[in-house]
Amino acid sequence: MSAAPAHVRRLPLVLRNPSFGRVWAGQLLTQAANRMFQVGAVWWLVGFAGGEHRGLDSGLFLMVSTVPAVALAPVVARIVARHAHRTVLAGAAAVAGAVSVTAAVLARAESLPLAAAYAVGLALAACQALFDPCLTTSVPELVEDADIESATGFELSTQSVAGLCGGLLGPLVVDAGALAGVTAVCGTAYLSAAVLIGATRFSHQGVGDGPARERRTLRRVLAGLPFIRRVLICFAAANIFTTAVYVVMPLYTQEVLHATGSTVASLETALGAGTLLGSFTGGRLPGRPVPVGSVCLAVMAAALALPGVFAGHTAALASMAVAGWCVGVIGVRFVALFQRLVPADDKPAFFAVMQAVLGATFPVSSLVFGALGDHLSAGTLCLAQGAGLVPVALGLWWLGSRADAAGASRPDAPVRVPEGHVS
Repeated sequence: MSAAPAHVRRLPLVLRNPSFGRVWAGQLLTQAANRMFQVGAVWWLVGFAGGEHRGLDSGLFLMVSTVPAVALAPVVARIVARHAHRTVLAGAAAVAGAVSVTAAVLARAESLPLAAAYAVGLALAACQALFDPCLTTSVPELVEDADIESATGFELSTQSVAGLCGGLLGPLVVDAGALAGVTAVCGTAYLSAAVLIGATRFSHQGVGDGPARERRTLRRVLAGLPFIRRVLICFAAANIFTTAVYVVMPLYTQEVLHATGSTVASLETALGAGTLLGSFTGGRLPGRPVPVGSVCLAVMAAALALPGVFAGHTAALASMAVAGWCVGVIGVRFVALFQRLVPADDKPAFFAVMQAVLGATFPVSSLVFGALGDHLSAGTLCLAQGAGLVPVALGLWWLGSRADAAGASRPDAPVRVPEGHVS
């Protein structure tokens, strides 16, 4: 055995898997652009274009931006399963780039109407709803089998970096160049990603390769994974309160801190930095995913309620950083688990339905907390977020205890899972 393979193994993940490196760059550009537009548009609605119903307006925008992930789940699953993943990823990025560039041109010519901003958000969200599950499904095609867990953690940490960059730049670009500036930057990022991914070779065995097997419907996939189904329901309930932060924090900045877009950017940066740290450290925490996730939800409940008890910039920054860390830990532990538990041929359907289940509550959360923001103080909304997470954390803990009592040390074990990858 020569020393060359060992040397290659010591190289960073994106260098020893150059195809993954190019797709990673495309992921960073697309997800940062998507986040930049969402955060920038919400701040534009709250700080510039919104009237007396700015809370409801921003909540409606976020609701519109999350509907495609839920409504298009069956379509996304079929597209990802039947078409080359490189084509799907590059095509989604290219369409999003065309929409963004068109919106930028129209916005520079004249002020973009509110309805048009909602339409752009809907179109970009539809492209992202196709891009994200296809990206997760493509990981085994881009890296060796031994690198799947590392690549999964890297992919999730990249989402954190993208969220951090997009959340930081969105409000700042809006302050400098209104909505036209945001759409122009997003268009450039999307089109660059399309070029990068289009030039990438997906060389390893992927979904659909190997012996043919009947593809199962979304319902049958989840029916065969009862433990995972219950976990997803818990996280969907948690999302009602965690994703409300994207409505609550701009309102908190406006009403309590009386600050500008730079403060919104700093809060988004704290959230993204915390998520990034959680993505890198989550795999090193002891314990199985369910107990770890339960503790993280309890810690997040306290963190989200903190600004409602101690009003101020410092409390808000600490809240976002700690909540982000919890999100990062939960994400890397559970998505890595799902990568190992779900059969390869079921992954397109599973990751599409996972995105749909977790995203289904986001429209409800955005609309409810946005409407409440016109009648309740932002501090009260922070307390409501924290209080709502407590029963979810207890429910997830009970689910793990019940599985242990039934001897389910390896949930959904019939799906050929190596022993060392579950705990």
